[in-house]
Amino acid sequence: MSLAEHLREFRNRLIISAVAILLFSIGGWFVAPFIWDALRAPITTIGEAHNATINYTDISSAFDLTLQVAATVGIVAASPVWLYQILAFIVPGLSGREKKYTLGFFFSAIPLFLGGCATGWFVIPHVVVLLTSFVPPEDSSFIDARTYLGFVLKLVVAVGVGFVLPVFLVLLDFIGILTAKSILKAWRWAVLLIVVFCAIVTPSTDLLSMFLLAVPLIILYFLAIGVSWVHDRGVAKREAALAAELA
Repeated sequence: MSLAEHLREFRNRLIISAVAILLFSIGGWFVAPFIWDALRAPITTIGEAHNATINYTDISSAFDLTLQVAATVGIVAASPVWLYQILAFIVPGLSGREKKYTLGFFFSAIPLFLGGCATGWFVIPHVVVLLTSFVPPEDSSFIDARTYLGFVLKLVVAVGVGFVLPVFLVLLDFIGILTAKSILKAWRWAVLLIVVFCAIVTPSTDLLSMFLLAVPLIILYFLAIGVSWVHDRGVAKREAALAAELA
């Protein structure tokens, strides 16, 4: 395929992903109130003890908030579609044998993304309780709805994306861009980047939440190395057998 054909294919897959996200976002609009109730549950729970309340600072805040929730629902619910589009765009770079593993990549990426979102959701109450605990008992905490929602959604979606990255490391190994040896060689930088990533999406003072996020990501990184090593070993054996036959 020429560069123009690649760009055309990329555009088409981008449009398909955008349409899927839009359709699921429309459905997300109807469930947004229930999701918002669940997201603000930690504030409601600690409200009496720490005088914490959610506040809307202007007329359009509630509407904008509903749109953000609906859009996030669309992104998460449409993840099978856009993840497939990403993999399908990369698949032509694989050999005939390696294309057989495409479904494995696809069905690994989806549960990892959703599992990452679930992990972020699990960590949210701990983060909220920790941060609001610094408010003195005699004071009140007026939490802006947009700021709170942005913080929560960033945590949920970012962790979901982080859980999928090891799948793409394996995919890059299958394509031949990376090798298990090169991935393993960079393990110190990878662990550092994982810790920095977790520190960004969680408050720097909440070491427990950062630890809860970093450990699974580090485990997934080394699992990606293991899968890549098995693949590289198989490729080396096939090349050795082919070389023996030619000799």
